[in-house]
Amino acid sequence: MRPAFLRPLQYPAFVALYLLFDWATYIEPLYGLNITPWNPDPALGLVFWLLHGRRAALPLFCALLGGEVLVRGMPAGPWVTLLGALWLTAGYGLIGAALRRRFSSAALFDRRRRLFRWGGIVAAGCLFNALVYISLLCAAGLVPPAQWGLALLRFGVGDMVGVLVSMPLIWMLASAAGRAGLRAILWRGETLAYLALGVGVLYAVFGAVANAEFKYLYFLFLPVIWAASRQGLYGAALMVFVLQAGIIGLVKWTTAVAIAGSELQTLDAMLALVGFFIGAVVDELRQVSAELKQTLRLAAAGEMAAALAHELNQPMTALSAYGKACEYLLGRGETGPVLKDAIGRMIVESGRAAEVVVRLRDFFRTGAMRLEALEIGALLGAVCAQQGAALRQHGVELSVDAAAPLAVQADRLQIELVLRNLLGNALDAVLARPAGQRRIRVSVEQLAGARLQLSVVDSGGGVSEPLAGRLFEPFVTSKASGMGLGLVLSRAIAEAHGGSLRFDAGGHGVFRLVLPLGAPAADTSTHKHTQQ
Repeated sequence: MRPAFLRPLQYPAFVALYLLFDWATYIEPLYGLNITPWNPDPALGLVFWLLHGRRAALPLFCALLGGEVLVRGMPAGPWVTLLGALWLTAGYGLIGAALRRRFSSAALFDRRRRLFRWGGIVAAGCLFNALVYISLLCAAGLVPPAQWGLALLRFGVGDMVGVLVSMPLIWMLASAAGRAGLRAILWRGETLAYLALGVGVLYAVFGAVANAEFKYLYFLFLPVIWAASRQGLYGAALMVFVLQAGIIGLVKWTTAVAIAGSELQTLDAMLALVGFFIGAVVDELRQVSAELKQTLRLAAAGEMAAALAHELNQPMTALSAYGKACEYLLGRGETGPVLKDAIGRMIVESGRAAEVVVRLRDFFRTGAMRLEALEIGALLGAVCAQQGAALRQHGVELSVDAAAPLAVQADRLQIELVLRNLLGNALDAVLARPAGQRRIRVSVEQLAGARLQLSVVDSGGGVSEPLAGRLFEPFVTSKASGMGLGLVLSRAIAEAHGGSLRFDAGGHGVFRLVLPLGAPAADTSTHKHTQQ
């Protein structure tokens, strides 16, 4: 689709812009011909070909012929000039057709692999284009046969470097998404800062040309690396183009001409390659990070669904029981206080279920919590009761040592979710043990600084030290069917409460959950109960 900014240009405006590029970058020509160390104008022609296809052939031919006549004064004569323009039109057209066939219009520089493929097509196409064009000039006697190789490299590499440096920015300007991306970075303070640094480095490097002999050119990499590492390909394309335009301008309109053409080409190429490679890596990392965040959000939704299933089990069971009771009472003709009490209890349980949904949804969406002082013994008792059936089914012995008067300042639903996750992991770990050796122990102790530590120790085999160091990373798990997200979310909940969750590597599984106390302990005695 033709982008909006090119619609008013059409063919005459494209030719005029191409001629402006040609004139501005016509420096150090070999034998007065179109053989210069940096030719960005073909980049404009390739973008135009990508957008218009074969319809771009005529305006591209007119632009090439106009450059020979208006910029260089047609030094090759009319017939060689005409043949040269025809071949260059065909050559650039072949490169444009290859790019148009290989890449979609919206995905030219969005991956390192695409970037390298684009660079390979451009490099091979420009060198082949130069081979035929320089051979034509040599056959016409305009280039000495002994200088054929030099002219070939100068023209081919000049085209290649010019396209590689200029085409990304021109393509971004030619697409709606690209213009939006450039607008997003253009007027930022950081962008203005690295552009100012680039101008300063250019002034310093070329201002010292008489004495330094360009040995400080590597300082030009500083603004390129800054732009690419902070703003990806958009920043790299902008900075590389500005630097190269500055270099060409200084070489063309000042006395700083001591730099050789090959050095200029090497500098241009290295700046572009370094900047684009760093920019592509940065863009890919940001995209992977965004995809990971989306995956974690989906995983959080799965954890929320599991939490809802646990939390809604009790109120839904109670609602069912009270509903059957109401049905029974109505069958007996009961309309008095007993029926009203059953209906009231149903209303209470339905409100409890709605509260569970709202609170868990708010946490997974915004991190909102409802803190309250929760007695740790009662909290553990509720969670252990929920896990009791599974523990008894697999013959697991669960012992709980809890300091009775201790309380934590926490959101009940969220902390119960963490405790269920820890007990579930411990249950999975001990299932590998034979019957009679499956034990889980939960202990609670008060720490300094008004904190409480809850430890879950199982008789399983534990995990290796390398895995232990990565247990809290997303998608890392020792379970064959696990997603590796439960511990990530559990630690996030613990830290949101001002606490922590860690795993101690060893012969057994040991998780330690630390939470702030909600009230001082009145008695540090413990009680113990056992489930079998």
